[in-house]
Amino acid sequence: MSTPSFTSDGVRALFTKWVLLLTLLVGFSTAHPDARYPPQKIVEKDAKVARSPFAKFKDLVAEGVTLTDDAPAATTTPLECFQVAEPVLTPQGALFHDGLEISGNGISISIGDEVADTVVLMEHSFANSYGAPFVANYTPPDFDFDHVVINFTVEIKGRQYDRTGVFYLGDTEVWRTSTAEPTSYGIRWTWLKDLTPFLSLWKEPQVLIFDLESIVDSTYTGILNTTLTATYWKSSSVAASGRGPADLIIPISERTGAEGQPSQFTYPAQNATNTISFPQNANRAVFTVDVKGQGDEEFWWSNVPQSAINTFGADYGVYPGYSPFREVQVLIDDQLAGVDWPFPVIYTGGVVPQLHRPVVGIQAFDIKEHEIDITPWLPLLSDGKNHTFTIQVLGLDDDGVSSAKLSTTTDSEWYITGKIFVWLDDADSITTGVLGSAFASEPSISFSQRITQNSTGFNESLDYTLAVTRTLSISSYVKTQKGEGMATWTQSLSYSNNGGVYAYGYDNVNTFAIAGADAATGAGLGYEYSASYSYPLYCSSSAAYSAEGNLTLRADLNQSLVHEVKGDSVFPSGLEAFAGIDATDIARFSGAVLSTWKNGSALYERPADNSYSTGVGSAHQVFSFGGVNGRGGDGEEGTPHSTELYFREVSAYNDTVTNNSVLLLGKAVDV
Repeated sequence: MSTPSFTSDGVRALFTKWVLLLTLLVGFSTAHPDARYPPQKIVEKDAKVARSPFAKFKDLVAEGVTLTDDAPAATTTPLECFQVAEPVLTPQGALFHDGLEISGNGISISIGDEVADTVVLMEHSFANSYGAPFVANYTPPDFDFDHVVINFTVEIKGRQYDRTGVFYLGDTEVWRTSTAEPTSYGIRWTWLKDLTPFLSLWKEPQVLIFDLESIVDSTYTGILNTTLTATYWKSSSVAASGRGPADLIIPISERTGAEGQPSQFTYPAQNATNTISFPQNANRAVFTVDVKGQGDEEFWWSNVPQSAINTFGADYGVYPGYSPFREVQVLIDDQLAGVDWPFPVIYTGGVVPQLHRPVVGIQAFDIKEHEIDITPWLPLLSDGKNHTFTIQVLGLDDDGVSSAKLSTTTDSEWYITGKIFVWLDDADSITTGVLGSAFASEPSISFSQRITQNSTGFNESLDYTLAVTRTLSISSYVKTQKGEGMATWTQSLSYSNNGGVYAYGYDNVNTFAIAGADAATGAGLGYEYSASYSYPLYCSSSAAYSAEGNLTLRADLNQSLVHEVKGDSVFPSGLEAFAGIDATDIARFSGAVLSTWKNGSALYERPADNSYSTGVGSAHQVFSFGGVNGRGGDGEEGTPHSTELYFREVSAYNDTVTNNSVLLLGKAVDV
C-alpha cells in the first residue's frame, strides 16, 4: 500500500491556485497536429503541405532506429499504463477503471450477491488493419440484465503510433478510445467502461464491429493484441438517475455496419448528414456527438489563424490553419440545435511522447461525448415527415488584422458520429406541441495578430489573441402521453486563446481555455439536466531540427478539466459506483463533479543518423470526484457545494510511478 504523501488541504489549495491561474491566463493553444493516417513520411521544410510541429516531429520520433526505453529495473514485464479516473460500477462493486480491486482501511465495496455473466466479444491482433476491422455477429445472452460493463485490454511492444479505436453495435458507435504508444519491451493497459446507456442495443442481435486502424511494417512493428469482454448483470444498487436508459437509439452515421465496415463520417470530405423518419411517440430526445481530429486537425487547438498559415514558409513550411478554435454544430433541418466546443484530448504520441508514460492524458482512453437536448424540437420531429440531422465542424477565417468569422470547413480531417437517445410513450401515442423560435446568433469574436520580422526581413514570430463567446436557446410547448409543458435548451460558452509561434516556426507557447454551461428543463415533462465545464490548457514547446537532421524536442504541458453534471444525463454520472462503497447514500446528491489537472515536462533528443535516442519525462496529476450536495437546489446555507468521494494523486518519472496515493471516502486505500 502506498501511504499518501500529501495533506489534502495543501493539495486542494495548490489545485485551486492552479485553476485560477489558468482561468486568468485564459486563452492559448499550441501547434501540433499528429501524424497522418495512415502515416506518411516526414514533410520537408519546403513542402507545401500543412503540418504542425507536433505532427512533423512525431513522425521522426516514430521512425527512430533505436530508442533508449529499456525496461525499468531490467525487467521484461510490460509497462502498465493507465488513465486516472473515478471507480466504475461492476457486479463485484466498485473497481478501478483498470480492473484492479479497491481494498484497504476497512473499505467495503460489496453491493450484494449480484449474478453476472461475462462473455468474450473479441480476441484479436490488429496489424495492417486499415479497412479491416474486427467483425462478429453479436447475440444477447440468455440472461435477464439491466447493466453492461466492458473490459478492453491491450498489450503491445515495439514501435507504433497511438491509434484510434471505435466500437460499434450495428451502425451505432458505443465507445471511442485511443491506444498508448509502446516501448520496445512492451506496454499493457485495461479500461472498464459502463455501456448501460446502450441497453436497448445490447438486448438485440447486432453486427459487432471494432475498428482499430494500424500499420505494421519494418518501421512500425507494434501489433495491438486486444481482448474485449462484456459483463451483464441485473443491479440491485441505487440508480443515480431515475429515468433509465433510452428506449430507442438512432445512429447518425455513415450506416455501413451491415457491410462490416465502421460507420463514422470522415469530415470534411463527407457530408455528415442522415435523413430520419423520427418516431411520433417520443417524450424526450437527446443528441450526442462524438468527434476526433486526425491529421492536421488532431492538434486543432494549436493551429494558427488562416491568414498566417504561410508565415514561416521560408523556413519551417506551411502551418495548419482555420485558427485554434473549433465548433461542432448539430443541425436539424438545417437549423442550429446545439454546439459542442471539443475538449482538447492529447493522445500518447502528442507533443512529446515521454509526457504520457505510464500516466496517459485526460480522456485519452475514454473520449467523452457531448449531450445536446433536442426535446424542444419534438413538435417538429413528431409530424410524421422525414427530417435531416447534420453534424459539421467549423473553424475561423480571418482578415489577418482584427476580424474573424466562422469558416465553412476545416483542414483534414475529423472522424464524426452522432446518435439520438429517445424515450418513448406507448406506440399509439403522438407527441404534439408548438415549436418555439431558436435563438442562435453568430458568435461574438475578438481577434488580433502581429508578425515580427528579423533584420533581413524574414518572419521570425507570430503572436495572436482570440476570444469567442456564444449563447443559444430554444423553448417549445410539448405535449406527450405522460405530461405537457415547456421544454427548454440553453447553452452559454466562452473561449480564449493567446498563441505565439517563434524561432521561425519551431517554438510555440499557448494558453487556451474553454468554459461552458448547458441546461435542459422540462417543467411538466419529468426531466431536468444541467452541465457546466471548463478546460484550460497551457503548452510551451520547442523543436530544434538542424539541416543535418539532429532533433531535440522540449515541452511543458499543463491541462485541467472541471465538469459538473446534474439531473437526467444520458451517461452515468460516476456516482453509481459509490452506492456499494461503505453503503454510501448517493440519492442525497443532486449531481456529480469531477476536477483534475495534469502537468508534465519532457525532453527528447535524437541524432541525424538514428544511432540512438534519449528521452526523459515527468508527470504529476491530481484528481478529485464528488457528489453535489442537495436535491433540487444548492443545499442548505453553509453546506459545502460538494462532498469529495474519491481523490488520487499520482506522479511519474521516466516510465516509473513515483507516487500513487488514493483516498476513498476520506480513507487511504491500496493501488
